[in-house]
Amino acid sequence: MDHGGNLPKRRAVLAAGVGSAVLTAYSLAGACQSLVWNPLAAVPGATLGEIYAAMDAAGETLGAPRVIAWSAVGVALAVVGLIGTILERAPRARHVVAGYLALLVLAAPSHMFVAFTGGMGIADAFATSGGDHAPWGGMLYLASGLALLALLALALLRPAGWREKLRA
Repeated sequence: MDHGGNLPKRRAVLAAGVGSAVLTAYSLAGACQSLVWNPLAAVPGATLGEIYAAMDAAGETLGAPRVIAWSAVGVALAVVGLIGTILERAPRARHVVAGYLALLVLAAPSHMFVAFTGGMGIADAFATSGGDHAPWGGMLYLASGLALLALLALALLRPAGWREKLRA
């Protein structure tokens, strides 16, 4: 009977499961933001098909291949992190959490990079601004900002007894 001997590993795997779910959700939401929600918000009253057709006629693009690749990389990193944690003999939940938080922090600038083409395409095709028109882009960046704060807190707050371990 297991009396908690595997509790640290279970905590790490749970952290990886939650981190994977959040990173996957972020990746999918980022793709939807760039390819669906933002274009629909930028051109109210038009269907997505009409927006894509008008952009194509104007020689503009949303950069879908790059956005989809970005999203796929995010999902792949989430899965690799989870599998790596499961296969690790003695993973530490603190390290797993820090890794997923770092990925969420990096998701914002990388999303901004891949979304730039689509934003400028919308701006040029429809004579509007190239920024986010749908609120979900701001929510993604807020999530990354909160992940940065959590990562900083994790780095600054040491577990109990860390000073004694350093002296040993």
